[in-house]
Amino acid sequence: MIIFTLLLIFIVVFIVIRCTQRSRRLPPLPLGPKPFPYIGSLIPMLKNKPTFRWIHRMMEEMETKIICIRLGHVHVIAVSDPKIACEFLKDNDEIFASRPDCMSGYLTSDGYLNTSLVPMSDHWKNMRRIIATEIASASGHKWLQNKRGEEADNLLRFMYNRCESNVLVTEEVVNVRIIVQQYTSNIARKIMFGSSYFGKESADGGHGDEEIEHVESFFTILAYTYAFCVTDFFPYLRWITDFDGHERIIRSAIRTARKYQDPLIDERIQQWKDGVMTKKDDLLDVFINLEDPQLTPDHIKSQILDLMIATFDNTWNSIEWALAEMINEPRILEKAVHELDSLVGKDRLVQESDLVHLNYINACVKEALRLHPIAPFTLPRVASRNTTVAGCFIPKDSQVIVSRVGLGRNHEVWDDPLTFNPDRHMNGNKVVVLTSHNLHMLSFSTGRRGCPGVLLGTTIAVMLLSRLIQGFSWEMPPNEPRVVLEESLHNLWMA
Repeated sequence: MIIFTLLLIFIVVFIVIRCTQRSRRLPPLPLGPKPFPYIGSLIPMLKNKPTFRWIHRMMEEMETKIICIRLGHVHVIAVSDPKIACEFLKDNDEIFASRPDCMSGYLTSDGYLNTSLVPMSDHWKNMRRIIATEIASASGHKWLQNKRGEEADNLLRFMYNRCESNVLVTEEVVNVRIIVQQYTSNIARKIMFGSSYFGKESADGGHGDEEIEHVESFFTILAYTYAFCVTDFFPYLRWITDFDGHERIIRSAIRTARKYQDPLIDERIQQWKDGVMTKKDDLLDVFINLEDPQLTPDHIKSQILDLMIATFDNTWNSIEWALAEMINEPRILEKAVHELDSLVGKDRLVQESDLVHLNYINACVKEALRLHPIAPFTLPRVASRNTTVAGCFIPKDSQVIVSRVGLGRNHEVWDDPLTFNPDRHMNGNKVVVLTSHNLHMLSFSTGRRGCPGVLLGTTIAVMLLSRLIQGFSWEMPPNEPRVVLEESLHNLWMA
């Protein structure tokens, strides 16, 4: 009995020593606030809203480019340095190719039936292949060119009608946010459903109540998807209470969006079954006719919502900021006008075939994406195993978010980073592209979870700015000398 007890003690001591030695060999976690037992940094997070500004403020105070914030048992790793971001999103892309399982992702994707929010799985791999080859391919982009062109023409017609409706004045005050949101959401509906409107357009060609409600639902979904929600880090609370109200809000927004979309999808599926439809006209038709794999109606509805939001997401915000910055700096606006007059002329409207030659316009859009990203962080990625990045230990299941603000406004990368200066992207006669290979900025993300719609997003953004500048002369309303370039407190949109 004594020998057995001694042997047991020896085994326990040996295991403890080995575990201690192993833990000593592990590199440290990234710097971060000292967590409370069990709950981690939940209380400071709740006390410092909005969370993204709290995280950036802590990184500045701690003078660190990578920070670890423990929420419950989850380590949230935020990164603001291009080299470290490349280690996560490029060098170790395979390890960080999954998404977290969370309430908002689950609801928005209807139980992980879409592509962008799905944790790593065979379904995600299949859908990623389909999106790349059938939906966002170069041939598919060319196929839908006429639909995008129609919306570019509708944009100018709508604005012209607004001016003509008040013939007693020579100038019209324009709410740019409404204009750019209408254009981007119309394109999304046009390429998905073949029509810009759910109901009847207004007399001047603008949105009706249905389209306005549809767009507002997108805003809410975007704001709450992967927001820092308490029940994501303490899942058992979800069965007790909707602690911070996120679930109620996002469920309502999803219902609103799908209220308009799902009946159109059901109707189209039935038309193909009945033989009424025989020729593909838009992306909904493409999804319905996929064979490998064949998608269920629920899969199609989830994919359509995913793509609608992704198409709408980035463009409107960057162009609103770009135009505001350019109005404040007439030299930049004049340079853009000169490029359009020189390369396109005044006798025809700019077309998609012109966009690759409009380097300065592209540079203006890129500068807006750099300085004014739509979201503070990338969508989170999850570590599939323990690993080391930038000399720090990254535990399995950590959620990694890369700061778009931290990259795009990085003083070590950009000269005078808070100044809107499109010339910084001009490199002789080389074509200006909106992406950054070395992650000095993040416009469409990268790697396995990178946005497959780079071509579409680039086309929509550059065409929108080109048409606005070519079609109209822009200046501030009377008695307002400059646009106030302030961000909203709760997001990165213009206040």
